[in-house]
Amino acid sequence: MTRIVLHVDRLVLRGVAPGDAAALGEALRAELGRRLAQPGALDALRAANGQHRLDAGRLRLAPERGTAALGKAVARRIIPGGEP
Repeated sequence: MTRIVLHVDRLVLRGVAPGDAAALGEALRAELGRRLAQPGALDALRAANGQHRLDAGRLRLAPERGTAALGKAVARRIIPGGEP
């Protein structure tokens, strides 16, 4: 078993209500954990080896999709591939 420690020093969320930040962070953490458990996840991280900053780019979701959907979308940008 491989142990992975992922440290997010700073997460910049523009356009997210302050009251939604904790729920979004939890959704992101949960989805990153799920994605890291998938086969091939380490290959995606190795490809980014040495990067000190990762820009997930712009994400636009309808507000009714909620913070869980946004957390999953950000995780897909950080660790691409696997199931959506």
